[in-house]
Amino acid sequence: MSMEPVDTLIQRAEQAIANGGVLSAMADLRRALQIVPGHARAASRLADLLMQQTQWDEAVVLLNEALRNEPSFAPAHVLLARCAMGRGDSEAALASLNRAILYDNSAWGARIEKAQLLEALGRPREAALGWQEAASSIPAALRESPRMRGVMEHAQSVVTQNLAQLRDHLMDDLGEAMRGESDADLRRFHHALDIATGRRGFVVAEPVFFPFPRLPAIPFFERDQFPWAEEVESHWQGIREELLGVMNHDEAGFDAYVQTREGQSSAQFAPLDRNKAWSAYFLWKHGQRIDAHCQACPTAASAIEAAPLPRIRARAPAAFFSRLDPGVHIPPHNGATNARLTVHLPLIVPDNCRFRVGDETRQWQEGTLLLFDDTIRHEAWNGSDRQRVVMIFDIWNPFLTELERSLVTRAIEGLVSFYGDHADLGEL
Repeated sequence: MSMEPVDTLIQRAEQAIANGGVLSAMADLRRALQIVPGHARAASRLADLLMQQTQWDEAVVLLNEALRNEPSFAPAHVLLARCAMGRGDSEAALASLNRAILYDNSAWGARIEKAQLLEALGRPREAALGWQEAASSIPAALRESPRMRGVMEHAQSVVTQNLAQLRDHLMDDLGEAMRGESDADLRRFHHALDIATGRRGFVVAEPVFFPFPRLPAIPFFERDQFPWAEEVESHWQGIREELLGVMNHDEAGFDAYVQTREGQSSAQFAPLDRNKAWSAYFLWKHGQRIDAHCQACPTAASAIEAAPLPRIRARAPAAFFSRLDPGVHIPPHNGATNARLTVHLPLIVPDNCRFRVGDETRQWQEGTLLLFDDTIRHEAWNGSDRQRVVMIFDIWNPFLTELERSLVTRAIEGLVSFYGDHADLGEL
């Protein structure tokens, strides 16, 4: 028979339910099932109405008929779980909820009911895992709605308490193995433990142009890993004097750092586009040495030569003074390629200036290098009433071999020659 009358009857039943006409709706749904016995939607809707009247037995018969006709119909499995709960059979309820989730991976409602049931059964660790899955499966817009606030707060509370207990358990097991080891040797493992117990997220690199695989995503590198770092730092005061000189006598040399090409969206950088609130005084730009600026800042130009600068035609090196005005926020963004790292040499750093890479936020210390992977999402704030200035330059990622550096250089030069000026390929 045609499905059209069934669909019409179901639609009319839904309208009746909305208007409080439950008996009329049940009559229409029974007629639909006479036309197509075991119709999954009609049977499930009628079963739901019967369950509201605690008529569990008839509801179960209807739901089993629906599932014989359409075994993967997740809403029928959820309703069977509720019937089982109504009859006091918790294990059967769990089995039905698991089947609903199996057949519909987006069934966040079934996940919530499963977590609630596990909690009621006094199975807190399973419940915490269930709440964790439930919370992450709820669509983002709904997750943040007032309707779900109580559910989300409860889920967070259960998960947080469970992770704290997990951390205590792991620390009890690991304490002896870690005793006497240095903080430096344990740093990475503590980070792993923080991720496993919910204290921190797992940070990934997301290059926007030339991703290089199998490189570790390290937000901040330790400066003592780089033998040339001390040499660069030893010149910081002379570099700062050169910076103050150009700030006093060559303001025109500072350009807005964000300069979006015609026809391209500046997206999150719109407030800073062609705005000298974030400005740059380039020593090297797109692989071109700015002779006048290097002559004005000979100490800076010379100091960076101690570092392993990438040298890629029309792309690198890049080296400049980055100036950020009071109250300015550089929004979160990702750099071009993880084949290189970014280095900051802080020169003028007032209080209340912060810099975040991944889930780590640090403060610049004048004269002390910060080295980081800028393909990990990062942002900066100047919360002071004075300008903040750091010198920025790029270096090769130390995990690349000499062969890989050579091949990356040729590949990027090839990309530049292939696309010409038709694509924004970033600084490297």
